[in-house]
Amino acid sequence: MNRREFLILVTGTAIAWPLIARAQQKAMPVIGFLSSRSPGESASVIVAFRGGLNEAGYVEGQNVGIDFRWADGHYDRLPGLAADLVGQKVALIIAAGGDPPALAAKAATSTIPIVFTGSDFPVKIGLVPSLSRPGGNVTGASLFTSELEAKKLELLRELVPTAPLIATLVNPTNPSAETDIGDVQRAAAVLGQQIFFLRASSEQAIDAAFETIVQQRSAALLVAHDPFFLSQRDRFIALAARHAVPAIYEFREFVSAGGLMSYGSRITDNYRLAGSYAGRILKGEKPADLPVQQPTKFELVINLRTAQALGLNVPRSLLMRADEVIE
Repeated sequence: MNRREFLILVTGTAIAWPLIARAQQKAMPVIGFLSSRSPGESASVIVAFRGGLNEAGYVEGQNVGIDFRWADGHYDRLPGLAADLVGQKVALIIAAGGDPPALAAKAATSTIPIVFTGSDFPVKIGLVPSLSRPGGNVTGASLFTSELEAKKLELLRELVPTAPLIATLVNPTNPSAETDIGDVQRAAAVLGQQIFFLRASSEQAIDAAFETIVQQRSAALLVAHDPFFLSQRDRFIALAARHAVPAIYEFREFVSAGGLMSYGSRITDNYRLAGSYAGRILKGEKPADLPVQQPTKFELVINLRTAQALGLNVPRSLLMRADEVIE
């Protein structure tokens, strides 16, 4: 090889290498992560999601990218955020934080795979035609939380058996709100418990709800399932402590942060599953062939320190059934 040929080879390689590098970088799949929640309070579930991805052989920044979109509890922002991710031509979309992001993602695309982290009624609201055979481009995990609202009322009644009035708080913008109300009403009728309902979809409305609880002299509060409520758990805990209101929530995250009691599935399990499903889809599996998973375990968590601060004596029957007691 003469000097001229050598220079042509070196120059050609120098020009080609950045093009190859860019092509390789462009080939890295990007997951669109659409959440109804906020980034700061979602740290634990993001860790779980990345853990599921890692188990499937994917590491963020090495062989997969993640493009986050956060609605910060404003469900009306979700359609625009979903459309933005579709425009970015992401490889798949994780719809996190309940039914609203899943519905927004499904409305935005019928071709990009979608994995939802927790839906109350995926068949009823039209996300999938069947849990075992989801079909189409959507699959994920069901939280089964709305069906637990009646159980939460029973547990709360067991804690405060002489409560003349119990309040229930729902988010009217959540598709499952009316179903939650119906479930609680039927359970209250069986128990002979007087209840009333409050609605909140903003921080200010949550504050106002607690003022109404005090005015109505409600003895306790049932907080219905809602992703926005979960993102506002610190606010709930502070208000419940300030107004001395015993409350039951959906997830252990409330109780770990100082709430009184929770009953439901582990939300981190669903995010880990979403990460695993995302990895399987990136490897070539189709959402239509991945069944919607349902929780197999529901846990009761009680915070004794909070109970003591509220002057409550937790019945031994509840303590014996609790999966975790924080002392």
